[in-house]
Amino acid sequence: MSNVPYISMKGITKTFGKVVANNNINLQVSSGEIHALLGENGAGKSTLMNILSGIYIPDRGSIFISGKEEKFSSPKDAKRAKVGMIH
Repeated sequence: MSNVPYISMKGITKTFGKVVANNNINLQVSSGEIHALLGENGAGKSTLMNILSGIYIPDRGSIFISGKEEKFSSPKDAKRAKVGMIH
């Protein structure tokens, strides 16, 4: 197994008007790991997962899948990279 995380989100920032939903967020998940995102309402958990699954496009930052940078502009793009979200 590689040392490269399966999913790596680096410096993710997303704003909606003047509201900063995510500010410089980093997340790494290796294959086989299970993570939970915890936080108050409005903390940006769903926004971060919506970015990872291609629903939202980040204002800044990068997403890497198996070490390769990916740009998702739709859920179809994320699905092609084997990333999806069950709502």
